[in-house]
Amino acid sequence: MLFLQVDTLQNVALTGEEGEQVMSFLELAVKGGWIMIVLAVLSVIAVYIFIDRFIAIRKASKEQKSFMENIKNFILQGKVDQALDNCRMNEGPLARMIGKGVSRIGRPLGDVNAAVENVGKQEVAILEKGLPVLASIAGGAPMIGFLGTVIGMVRAFYDMASAGNNIDVTLLSNGIYTAMVTTVGGLIVGIIAYFGYNILVARVNNLVARLEAKTTEFMDILNEPAK
Repeated sequence: MLFLQVDTLQNVALTGEEGEQVMSFLELAVKGGWIMIVLAVLSVIAVYIFIDRFIAIRKASKEQKSFMENIKNFILQGKVDQALDNCRMNEGPLARMIGKGVSRIGRPLGDVNAAVENVGKQEVAILEKGLPVLASIAGGAPMIGFLGTVIGMVRAFYDMASAGNNIDVTLLSNGIYTAMVTTVGGLIVGIIAYFGYNILVARVNNLVARLEAKTTEFMDILNEPAK
């Protein structure tokens, strides 16, 4: 009897291995219904914003090592035009900020500082373009997934009520698939967007701190000739 049970279990295991149907990711996503299309669009937007802003912030963070030293030497030597040309030859927010400050040399230091800060705010606003959308996706994707969950459960209960006493598990599978798959999809998109947003914000904050330090250094340079 024991050998018969073992043989039966082995046959079942073999049948399961041979007849097992592996559901692909696409087939699983289709089970989620139209909600998954919305989540797919949001995921594409989130990935695009992250890559685009990451490249832009990385490019803006690049700085010529001798840039501030050259600006200092030109200003102390009274070569304002050469300092301005040096700013124009370099790309990035720092060069544009310092260039605005150099163009205001001769005016009160308060006006120079205000001009540099205004350019800095504009540069930061450009770098942060798209971040609010990414933050909205991080918060909205899980909610959309939860909406799919509610829709799936409503569908499952409707199918259950329509079946009456002839309730079958396969009858409820579509609604349950919709409920579970959309939840997973919404969480995945939300988590990706959340981490992407925080990574970009951290890099922007780091760049802003560096720009503020360079602005202070530039203002100190303007104060040196007066000493």
